[in-house]
Amino acid sequence: MVSRQIIGTNRQFNIGKIICLARNYAEHAKELGNETPAAPVLFMKPASSVIGDGDTTVIPAYSQECHYEVELALLIGSAACSVSVDRAREHVVGYGVAIDMTLRDIQNQLKANGLPWEIAKGYDTACPLSDFVPAATVADPHTLNLKLAVNGELRQDGCTSDMINRIPEIIAHISAIFTLEPGDVILTGTPAGVGRVQPGDIMEADIASVGHLTISVA
Repeated sequence: MVSRQIIGTNRQFNIGKIICLARNYAEHAKELGNETPAAPVLFMKPASSVIGDGDTTVIPAYSQECHYEVELALLIGSAACSVSVDRAREHVVGYGVAIDMTLRDIQNQLKANGLPWEIAKGYDTACPLSDFVPAATVADPHTLNLKLAVNGELRQDGCTSDMINRIPEIIAHISAIFTLEPGDVILTGTPAGVGRVQPGDIMEADIASVGHLTISVA
């Protein structure tokens, strides 16, 4: 079972379901030719897709175009079912760094045929995920700088202030559909600048005051 700790504490959580937001930054939606959605667009990754800092993400043989997407991750610390926007952040126990690895060619083929994307998003090693800093140490999660570099070249440089749906609204929306349980993770979307990686590349993802990931590609 995959687990992550709250840094500086003795608390550890087994990772449950990983619920992700698509198109939650307008510029990212534009760069992929997608419309800005009227409501949050959700998909999921299994816990088996999680790897950690220093690990290797492996591009499946069935894809020729794998993309990185740096994201702020939320760790749920207490059960949340149909919570209000006002109370939503009470259920976040930590903040972390994630990279939503995406097989863009496979995703585009599936979308064109009206089919689900899971094999493009949930394959083994598709979710690099850091440990989490305590939620109380992040005064405002909507002012965080997200960066991702490939082989030392900065590719993504954004801010969580550009989220279309903010964290309280995200949690309230999701919890009205799925009961959130301790250990569940929410990936909150990625800013513009996504692109392709190839075997041999090194990715470095960083969110100020939250954490860092260094991931190799094979």
